Amino acid sequence: MVKPEIFYEDFEKIELKIATILEAKPHPSADKLIILKIDLGDEKRQIVAGIKSKYDPKELIGKQIVVVANLAPKKLRGEESKGMLLAATNNENQPILITIDEEVQSGANIK
Repeated sequence: MVKPEIFYEDFEKIELKIATILEAKPHPSADKLIILKIDLGDEKRQIVAGIKSKYDPKELIGKQIVVVANLAPKKLRGEESKGMLLAATNNENQPILITIDEEVQSGANIK
């Protein structure tokens, strides 16, 4: 699916930041979801992500990921998610986290 072209001003509205995963646990009532506690430098928050088919929650702790930090909060199966992590999909239709290759400060802006 091809999405419509956007202008730079549209992209500028998205706040992409580096987050460090502090805690990760399976969602109690959803087979595909993991509840993550993340560090965004100036705040810690919870996000919920559909990555359980590929990732064991214990293996995620300490990873640095890219998140959309200014996404409006949303309830997913009763749990509030305040942001969204970025991931690609492999040939088996599994999520692959977008990570960085060198550690940086939590909350660093992506430009």
